[in-house]
Amino acid sequence: MFGLELSFIWAGIIALAVLIYVILDGFDLGVGLLFPLSKDEGERDVMMNSVAPIWDGNETWLVLGGGGLFAVFPLAYATVMPALYMPIILMLLGLVFRGVAFEYRWRTVRGKHLWDISFFGGSLVASMSQGIALGALVQGIEIENRAYAGGWWDWLTPFSVLTGFAVTVGYAMLGATWLNMKLEGRIQAHMRRLAWPFAIATLVFMGLVSLWTPFLNDAFFGRWFAFPTAIFSFLVPALVAAAVYGLFHGLQRHWDVTPFLCALALFVLGFIGIGISFYPYIVPSSLTIVEAAAPDSSLKFALVGTLVLLPMILSYTIYTYWVFRGKIDPEEGYH
Repeated sequence: MFGLELSFIWAGIIALAVLIYVILDGFDLGVGLLFPLSKDEGERDVMMNSVAPIWDGNETWLVLGGGGLFAVFPLAYATVMPALYMPIILMLLGLVFRGVAFEYRWRTVRGKHLWDISFFGGSLVASMSQGIALGALVQGIEIENRAYAGGWWDWLTPFSVLTGFAVTVGYAMLGATWLNMKLEGRIQAHMRRLAWPFAIATLVFMGLVSLWTPFLNDAFFGRWFAFPTAIFSFLVPALVAAAVYGLFHGLQRHWDVTPFLCALALFVLGFIGIGISFYPYIVPSSLTIVEAAAPDSSLKFALVGTLVLLPMILSYTIYTYWVFRGKIDPEEGYH
């Protein structure tokens, strides 16, 4: 019985790590996506300064989620990775390009525009790849004899492309609301205006994905439209409506913090919706959390170290955001 509980504890830890990565690196990627919409180099400088102190720490949660999946759910890792090799490799390459652009952009004058393109391109590729990988996982992965049995291009479908655009547009919304919170003056007003169309587009994509998802799998349909889980079919949309109201009301009133928090709430609610659809599977309709879990001894051993490291990572993350809180001064660069 304790082994069963350990499996679900670990599923919760990995889900938490992925969620924290999405909401933290989401607005970071969103800032890069907005680079082509900036008006001049000065705007791009201050946009990058807004995330420069904290961007590299966000990837810690991606490592924790991926490493945790490998350590405690090795069967899920061994089946998911072959199915998603291409989008995951593209995502990592995009993140590498962004990381290099962060440093090299400040060390050159003549080639600065090339690193601007790299920062945008890396952000776009990483965002689309994450969305496509999510869509491919939601639509299901073909497994036979505890191994991936699908083809090389199974991840590329109309649904996965839709989720790719949905995540990318959503990240741009997060980036715009983040910059609205961190900046002042002309650029803040510019980003506030950009937040409106990206927020509307995000809601449209969320609606399309939400309507499509229950019809991908009979289990999804039953989860959302059968009692008692059908309660969530009313609760989650109600919470989404509240977040949408707060987002647009805050933008209309020119508030700084509320639009960003409400944009984050939309992602959290979307993540909860995916969790409700998946449970108790870690790979939809193929592998349950219990089936994919490592032996109890491995789960216990890994949990001891995680219970030590997780509070440290959380404390470091909170401290970093606290130190670099407040508005960005355009006259003071981070580098």
